[in-house]
Amino acid sequence: MLDTLKIKADFPIFKNHSDLIYLDNAATSQKPQSVIDRITKFYSSENANVHRGVYPLSEQASEAYDLARKKVADFINAKSAKEIIFTKGTTDSLNLAAASYGLDNLKPDDEVLMSDFEHHSNFLPWKNVCEKTGATLKILNSDDDGSINQKEWQSKLNKKTKIVAIAHASNVLGTINDIKEISAIVHEVGAVLVVDGAQAIPHLQINVQDLDCDFYAFSGHKMLAPMGIGVLYVKEEILSKMFPYQLGGGMIESVSLDEVVYAEYPEKFEAGTPNVAGAIALVSAIDYLSKIGLSEIRSHEIELSEYLLDGLAKIKKVKLLGSAAPSQRTGLVSFSVEGIHAHDLSDYLAKQGLALRAGFHCAQPLHQSRNCGATLRASYYLYNSEKDLEVLLNNLEKAISYYG
Repeated sequence: MLDTLKIKADFPIFKNHSDLIYLDNAATSQKPQSVIDRITKFYSSENANVHRGVYPLSEQASEAYDLARKKVADFINAKSAKEIIFTKGTTDSLNLAAASYGLDNLKPDDEVLMSDFEHHSNFLPWKNVCEKTGATLKILNSDDDGSINQKEWQSKLNKKTKIVAIAHASNVLGTINDIKEISAIVHEVGAVLVVDGAQAIPHLQINVQDLDCDFYAFSGHKMLAPMGIGVLYVKEEILSKMFPYQLGGGMIESVSLDEVVYAEYPEKFEAGTPNVAGAIALVSAIDYLSKIGLSEIRSHEIELSEYLLDGLAKIKKVKLLGSAAPSQRTGLVSFSVEGIHAHDLSDYLAKQGLALRAGFHCAQPLHQSRNCGATLRASYYLYNSEKDLEVLLNNLEKAISYYG
């Protein structure tokens, strides 16, 4: 397993909160000093708007911003940096895809297909687009382990399907979808595949060319980068079919009273002043993860999942959501306890220094389909250890005894 004590030393949050056991990484990860330092360096010695000025400081900032785009493209193995659009995060990326592609390419009688475990950030934009265009939204019902069986795909996917929007990994179930396999069947009927990669990008090595998805959205803040920076990967041949849903400075070639000529993509989709510091710091986060190794991080998380799943199975009244197989989920486990509200459990655990998420996790349709109320979610990352999970399990039993 990873040397979590050594890794934790790189994260100032753990020095400032020595008793903190942080298990809410699916919501946002903590930030290493190298990422914080990169933000500070930009605002201290490089701050200028990009692609605006011909003076040295602006040129330096522009060069760093453009390099960040290339680095992100390399990180997910995009064909070109032109396929990388910087956004505020996954939510912004999915809204961009829905507004700039969905609105212009869907019509009545078309169908959009989604799973029942989608985050609201993926579900709501496509629901809205369907309502505006007259297209039909159809839902793929997942099995108890979070997988979608072949029969379900066969009954819902057809020639009317124009867009399939699905999470690479569920933020509640932890289930990892086989996007490459899904891509093949989606493209077979001529549909476009939009992937919500928010929960996958911190844990898996993403190769968008191998996955053959058409869109891939993710946030920086779940993978050690700052909040407010995200990415939408779009295949270049699809970018030419998209109209910008935000207009303003930076995304035009020329403007007159009679005519507007838009800039080439990706700048065409980045109206206004971009989050330059965030994009540059995202590269620092990528460098940090790459140095440790995503495969090593993944192995570490699987071992933690095995430990936690085994421990939860021994506690009476605990009901697990998703697969019981550690290798089939990302670094998170959601569960409920019979007769005790998740918020009460979370409050008890918080007083012991444990930071967990309690609620519907922005996936209310999933909880409704599972006939369960709010759940507790423990999500762990490269700086978490078995000791952290041992403290969780011990205090969970105490909490159950207290409320029971």
